[in-house]
Amino acid sequence: MLRFANEHLLHFLWLLPLLILFYYWAFRSKRKAMARFGNLDIISKLTRNVSRKRQLSKILMLVTAFFFLIIAAARPQIGTKMEQVQREGIDVIVALDVSASMMAQDIKPNRLQKAKHEVTNFIELLKGDRIGLIAFAGVPFVQCPLTLDYGAAKIFLDVMDPDLIPTPGTAIGEAINLATSAFEKKERKHKVLVLITDGEDHEGNALKYAEEAEREGIVIYCVGIGSPQGEPIPVADSPGTTGKFKKNKEGDVIISKLDEVTLEKIALQTGGKYFRATSGQVELQRIYDEIAEMEKKELGSMQFSQYEDRYQYLLFFAILLLMLEPLVPERKKIKTEWRGRFM
Repeated sequence: MLRFANEHLLHFLWLLPLLILFYYWAFRSKRKAMARFGNLDIISKLTRNVSRKRQLSKILMLVTAFFFLIIAAARPQIGTKMEQVQREGIDVIVALDVSASMMAQDIKPNRLQKAKHEVTNFIELLKGDRIGLIAFAGVPFVQCPLTLDYGAAKIFLDVMDPDLIPTPGTAIGEAINLATSAFEKKERKHKVLVLITDGEDHEGNALKYAEEAEREGIVIYCVGIGSPQGEPIPVADSPGTTGKFKKNKEGDVIISKLDEVTLEKIALQTGGKYFRATSGQVELQRIYDEIAEMEKKELGSMQFSQYEDRYQYLLFFAILLLMLEPLVPERKKIKTEWRGRFM
């Protein structure tokens, strides 16, 4: 199958008819000038050694060379070839809290949108590492299994919101447990869990599952998002809404506070680190910098089918024509016959 890598350059082929018209106009103008100079029949006899066919041949060589130069610049590609590309990296799972408390606005526009924006930037930093996504609230859910397709991971990330998991709460321990099972069991390294949450663990078993993750060789980095002082949780403006902020059964406004102590303990348990989210968006950059220093593993190879360039032959032919054109003379040799008799 034929294709062109620079297909837009083929539009220059429209210049060929203009080039031909230019040469036609040049010949006509030359002929008119000769007619003004004198009788064309006489001039033709005087210039009979000038070959019109050779002049046309030279023009044809130039036009053909121009044609092949354009085609070569468009990079015609025919057929395919297989290349094996080795990828090295580590497995990274990002567990993102999508509970209702992540809608608090102590970080603008809210905690969840801030977290999703940082995760998007984090994915763009990855080079050869597999990425997976877990969404969790009252229960965890594997939103995207480990993959090298970063574009697909971003698509899955975009749809993560509090409506994704209707079960209320923040089960950090269950999220760690699910992430542990999502990694390959046969390895005890090359595994990183990035936990992004406000730290309100409603189950109270996060440290227990962090110990199990440590035994599996998982390093957990925690990013706390929110403020220790707390912030009310806004509710959607819809029919049946009783107030601007979420309230408990007693009618008191619920204040969601960042629990940094729990997150620090989880990170230290597995040899990771804890970061509090800031407006500077450097937390996941710092995590990536640490991940980049870790020992890599071969994550498998991918077969890429690529088209093979064929422009070299056309370029060679075009250059050859341009080199030969000046060597073709416009004049032909005239054989002169001497007739007469010796006196």
